[in-house]
Amino acid sequence: MPAPQVQIQIDDDGQPIDEAAVAVAWHAGDKDATIRTLLDDCRHLRQQLTRAEGSMSVGFARGWRPNLERPVDET
Repeated sequence: MPAPQVQIQIDDDGQPIDEAAVAVAWHAGDKDATIRTLLDDCRHLRQQLTRAEGSMSVGFARGWRPNLERPVDET
């Protein structure tokens, strides 16, 4: 099984961006608000994916169907 690919965002100074720290800072340090926002975003994206799946034809994606659950990492 290949190793999962990780994409690291780099800022203008060439330093990696800590996305979790950025999200918490955006919520003025409130970690509970950060979690609530991320859960709301996840819920919204799942609804959008469900709607998109309903409008997809089988030929459009050559039989592929989206999966709402992430695969469990076996490593």
